[in-house]
Amino acid sequence: MPNLATLHDEYALRGRIDESAPVTNTSSVLIDASPARVWDVLADLRGWETWAPGFRLRALHAVEPGREFRWAQNGTPLRSRFAVVAPGRELSWTGTCLALYRAVDRLVLAEEGGRTRVTVQESLTGPLVRRLYGQRKLREGHEIRLAALKTRVEDAA
Repeated sequence: MPNLATLHDEYALRGRIDESAPVTNTSSVLIDASPARVWDVLADLRGWETWAPGFRLRALHAVEPGREFRWAQNGTPLRSRFAVVAPGRELSWTGTCLALYRAVDRLVLAEEGGRTRVTVQESLTGPLVRRLYGQRKLREGHEIRLAALKTRVEDAA
């Protein structure tokens, strides 16, 4: 099981998740908007509280590679560090929960016929992670957030 530094340097910074992690998921949605417009919503982490269910930002200085941020998802406190911040293309980070669980999260944007395909990928490792927070729960969370993002971007048009 890779440590957090390895996950950050060897996975997130290289545009990949840990495919060998006990829990992984990839989900995507097609949004009727340009990558630039989708990016404006994604890069505004302070604004996520208005559209992302269960998201609460606790500390953020800047959305820049290497910068840390603290947040909570459905009340669970998380510490994360941005890896890739590529406007209109990718927002990724690594993070920990309770110092036991480690994740790599990627949000990748791709123009597709005048619209934007947003793909979320995540790998999650830690003790009993399959039992405590399995793949189905991870997928459901991603799909809820992607649907909320689609609504937020398309309703703002």
